[in-house]
Amino acid sequence: MKVLVTYNIPRESFARLGKEHTITMPEGEYFTTEELIKLVPDYDVILGIFTRTIDNAVIEAGKKLKVISNFGVGYNNIDIKFARSKGIAVCNTPKAVCFPTAEMAMGLMLSAARRITECDRRIRVEKESMWGVMKNLGFTLEGRTLGIIGMGNIGKTVAKLAEAFRMNVIYYNRRSTVEGYEKVDLDTLLKRSDFVSIHTPLTDETRHMIGKREIELMKPTAILVNTARGAVINEKELAICLQNKTIAGAALDVFEDEPHVTEMLYGLDNVILAPHNATGTIDTRIATGQEAVDNILNFFNGTPTNVVN
Repeated sequence: MKVLVTYNIPRESFARLGKEHTITMPEGEYFTTEELIKLVPDYDVILGIFTRTIDNAVIEAGKKLKVISNFGVGYNNIDIKFARSKGIAVCNTPKAVCFPTAEMAMGLMLSAARRITECDRRIRVEKESMWGVMKNLGFTLEGRTLGIIGMGNIGKTVAKLAEAFRMNVIYYNRRSTVEGYEKVDLDTLLKRSDFVSIHTPLTDETRHMIGKREIELMKPTAILVNTARGAVINEKELAICLQNKTIAGAALDVFEDEPHVTEMLYGLDNVILAPHNATGTIDTRIATGQEAVDNILNFFNGTPTNVVN
């Protein structure tokens, strides 16, 4: 088969494909949409990446295209309904990214609760004046209530990690129920939680599901954490709420219009900003690529995995 890789991901990921298959990768960081449209007519497979949109024009041009294997758990960079209408399967990689993303969510919670990044930023300027037994006080995770929005693989892993910190876990899911945790409606979750951690995919239903109304339901001491997709939160409304101290803070790894971040957020001390880096380890990058390759091989072997459309 001929595999067109849209982004320069680790070469180690492709060992399982073997030399009998043709793999084309960009010489730079990624192929542009225009380059993909020119190349794709000769290819059976696209291996895409969650940070780059695969336009419908690219899918339309893929006359031989059978499958798009997306590098990442999210697939909002692809119009999966349009792909299906063209007889093209779309796969994602939910396993490799699961623990690293959950780990990042817990790291952001800890950093916000214990004011780690804030103190690091300030001590470089304020130096000795930072010291003091009653200064820079945060709070522990123990005994706090964590509300998880989206109890899929990542949400469930976050719940397990939160138990190790002796947190109480509640969750909101639109459909399925997860044993061992209390399921509540969204408004109840927002009202009761000390931390709200978002782990739902971005769809038409979830876009801007957290805005001014929802944030005003939260405790004034609450922290909002997002390692899912930026547009699940109305970013501009969140920035205003943080400026007004409607909630205590937020920790964000994802944004609505990446790499652009709402300008107001840069100037706020009660928000932690990370550059969509929840899966940012070399081990995870290689494993994600391997899972994307496995999806391709499984599809052509007649045992499709992780097909989302």
